[in-house]
Amino acid sequence: MCGIVGAVAERNITAVLVEGLKRLEYRGYDSAGVALLNDQGELHRSRRVGKVSELEAALSQEPLAGRLGIAHTRWATHGAPSERNAHPHFSGHDLAVVHNGIIENHEELREQLKSLGYVFSSDTDTEVIVHLLNHTLKIQPDLTAALKEAVKQLHGAYGLAVISAKQPDRLLAARSGSPLVIGLGLGENFLASDQLALRQVTDRFMYLEEGDIAEIQRDSVQIWDAAGQPVVRESVQYHEGAEAADKGEYRHFMLKEIHEQPKVVQRTLEGRLGSDHVLVQAFGPQAAELFGKVRNVQIVACGTSYHAGMVARYWLEGLAGIPCQVEVASEFRYRKVVVQPDTLFVSISQSGETADTLAALRNAKEHAPDKGGYLASLAICNVGISSLVRESDLTLLTQAGPEIGVASTKAFTTQLVALMLLTLSLGQVRGTLDKTLEAELVEELRRLPTRLGEALAMDSVVEKVSELFAEKHHSLFLGRGAQYPVAMEGALKLKEISYIHAEAYPAGELKHGPLALVDSDMPVVTVAPNNELLEKLKSNLQEVRARGGELLVFADEQAGMRNGEGTHVVNMPHIHDALAPILYTIPLQLLSYYVAVLKGTDVDQPRNLAKSVTVE
Repeated sequence: MCGIVGAVAERNITAVLVEGLKRLEYRGYDSAGVALLNDQGELHRSRRVGKVSELEAALSQEPLAGRLGIAHTRWATHGAPSERNAHPHFSGHDLAVVHNGIIENHEELREQLKSLGYVFSSDTDTEVIVHLLNHTLKIQPDLTAALKEAVKQLHGAYGLAVISAKQPDRLLAARSGSPLVIGLGLGENFLASDQLALRQVTDRFMYLEEGDIAEIQRDSVQIWDAAGQPVVRESVQYHEGAEAADKGEYRHFMLKEIHEQPKVVQRTLEGRLGSDHVLVQAFGPQAAELFGKVRNVQIVACGTSYHAGMVARYWLEGLAGIPCQVEVASEFRYRKVVVQPDTLFVSISQSGETADTLAALRNAKEHAPDKGGYLASLAICNVGISSLVRESDLTLLTQAGPEIGVASTKAFTTQLVALMLLTLSLGQVRGTLDKTLEAELVEELRRLPTRLGEALAMDSVVEKVSELFAEKHHSLFLGRGAQYPVAMEGALKLKEISYIHAEAYPAGELKHGPLALVDSDMPVVTVAPNNELLEKLKSNLQEVRARGGELLVFADEQAGMRNGEGTHVVNMPHIHDALAPILYTIPLQLLSYYVAVLKGTDVDQPRNLAKSVTVE
């Protein structure tokens, strides 16, 4: 969600902080700010509503310089987007804080601090933190010790960066429910909410664990864990090429990431397929033993990841014969759940820091299996050092690499691949999957990157048909079977980046209400692989045409569908029906992209949205 960058060095670090914020723009934000301690020992800040470029322009007019500083991009949770609500927040003239997350007891703390004489200048929960720390410093003058005491009073989620003019040699950090990473340099060190922000200055990183507090100086890093004990966190080298943050030849990150899908799917499959079966060990050393005990699967996720889970339900029940429930994490975490015996809890998240999904996992882990809890937890995630991965029993990483565009593309397809690997592994271990079918699907998975490349080769065809939506404000997406969640994902993509109202329905539900919406101004998009539901789908589409609805059909080349008046057919390469949801996702992504370009919207950073939703 929000972005944090901090640095302590022997050089002026203003440009480092601003560049770090630029690299975090993919996360979604409404304002940006920076605070620096100058060589005269004075703390100054600059804040602006809007893009980082607005802050950069302000700094060019009124420069700030310093060797110690923090910066932030904010996404409003408490208080409207405004300069006074933008971070960093000050207490007095010598203490500054930036914060990701939500402080749930901020109102109570605000009243206490007001009674002590503190005056609030913003509507944010973050300002409570900086005043609380200021008050604690009056009792405990050492900044590190004061931060350790102050955070004990905070309820909720936070990633904090703190600097003080009175202790100019250090940058402090605290993590609880919101990720932070330390970047290690030579004679200088850095802090960020995402290592991507620091790739221009270092490739060595240290990831803070839940409850950690860190004191970062130019030539040292000290960390204390949640129990207050000194700890050493492993330093790791980041090998992903810097080109991941570069659009290259593409106009937008989203288009680049759509075209990366054959490569990242190949990478997700590497080392996980045997000659005719999935290598179950890819899920971890205990996977084979645990999978043999699984009788049910519970999938929890949000947004695009939830759609991936919905597809997986068709696979798990249809191929592996395992009952599966799929639920939105924000609903799941707040209801009383009856856990079926021997249930595998599967959480799906691109970032591994999605607040609702993490909370659902933590709730699920509260009860031991022998007391009616879940058998084990499995994370399907794109970030190996994320909270979701660290807190799950088993993990399968999707290998999508950094995804900059807010609207997820390659993360979704790699999640689907991972879920197919899970389906085949569970069926294999439990003996419920036909071995001939398993071998066939493994071979089809090997061919999948090539099939995705063939779908991407239709880029110009999809760009042409996107013109149908140039003047439209509503759209309907239809699918049957496992293609219904694909239709849901297609509708989500269209609404996310083009701001066209889009809904998805199972095609068989048309007569139960949605057909009332169909007219010449409501284009209907559908995906039509060549399977046992094709003839029923064709009947549904005839109902649309009879009401004057204009059809855009992505159909298997063997489905026998043709262009006609009000019907636009894009032929898709033939693929095994089980893998069709992965393939048919591609043209829907391209469609949403080209419609957004026609509409002139901000494709990579759509309004009101954020990449990683780390607050409720």
